[in-house]
Amino acid sequence: MPVDPEKALGAELPAVQASWTPDDVILYHLGLGAGNPPTDPGELAYTYEGGLKVLPTYGVIAPAPALAGMLEVPGLDINWTTLLHGEQELTVHKPIPTAATVTSAGRVAGLYDKGKAALLILDIDTRDDGGELLFTNRYSLFLRGEGGFGGESGPQPGNIAPDRAPDAVIESATLPQQALLYRLSGDKNPLHADPAFAALGGFDRPILHGLCTYGVVCKAVVDGLLDGDVDRVAGYQARFAGVVFPGETIVTSVWREDGRLLVQASVSERDVAVITNAAITLR
Repeated sequence: MPVDPEKALGAELPAVQASWTPDDVILYHLGLGAGNPPTDPGELAYTYEGGLKVLPTYGVIAPAPALAGMLEVPGLDINWTTLLHGEQELTVHKPIPTAATVTSAGRVAGLYDKGKAALLILDIDTRDDGGELLFTNRYSLFLRGEGGFGGESGPQPGNIAPDRAPDAVIESATLPQQALLYRLSGDKNPLHADPAFAALGGFDRPILHGLCTYGVVCKAVVDGLLDGDVDRVAGYQARFAGVVFPGETIVTSVWREDGRLLVQASVSERDVAVITNAAITLR
């Protein structure tokens, strides 16, 4: 039995240590397209060590190596090439510093039967060198062809945008070389760099990382509605609905609703949704 919830649920992922410096933060921000125009004070706050701030989505970078632990989880004897990143939820417990050494440890928090696929939920807590919780990531991963083992189908998507015009629309142009920049923050999947590898996945050219799009959209909201105050973001949940090709323009639509911001994003060139069912909770 490739998927066995009785064995997998609650399994712990080995702890992984990571560290970063202001240069790593700046490189991440550049990978999201920050620094345009280069003399703008708001953009320099992301790209220059004098007065540097950290976008909350930098919290997805440090725990990424811990995901490798799922390869050893009992009850998940599956073909990992079937994996699709479905959703990402980030909870920021305290402002992210410009430099830190942290430890990330996770567990299998959910395993649902979607019929033709399994939905694997991984929670990873990241703590600073003093042991305080810095941020928590929840990864929702679809395992194609691994369903049919029985059990619950999981929660229905939330964060439904209201049926009215958005309160704000922000356009973010990506660079043709955006994926080549973003991959330097750690995700070296050749799907985002090698045209031949992208073709094997059914794409005519490399695609942008989903978590890059995730960061671009967060930056658009922080700059467009929160006056650039990165510490206002307490949490950010999003569903990946489509791909972005580097060079396309991401259009972020935002609705103020019930004390939070509901978000959707599309690419203007193809009028295709890329992020849906998204919400940013505020401090």
